[in-house]
Amino acid sequence: MPRLPIGELRARLVLEGPVETPDQAGGVLRSWSVVASVWADVATLNAQQRLEAEQIGQTVTHRVTLRWRAGLTTKQRLRRGSQIFLIRGVQDPDDRRRRLICTCEEIKP
Repeated sequence: MPRLPIGELRARLVLEGPVETPDQAGGVLRSWSVVASVWADVATLNAQQRLEAEQIGQTVTHRVTLRWRAGLTTKQRLRRGSQIFLIRGVQDPDDRRRRLICTCEEIKP
């Protein structure tokens, strides 16, 4: 694959990683900390309605393309303003460490 022109990566996203701290009841509280700020291309792939607990919701999936970086996992998430993207899959399409393509599910906070 050819190199991504710099103009293709127009969305500024924040990569966040989970931080778990023990609570008083023997469980954990999860919060998120900033890992990095990255430029990316975000494209909507699919939107489906679903019925959950007698409420209609919507699942929206996106393809997020960004420059290759080490350590990106499905335990992390991406954020653009109030939009939160759970990373469901990460792939290096040509195994040349040029870019990563993440399949993400948008969630509503």
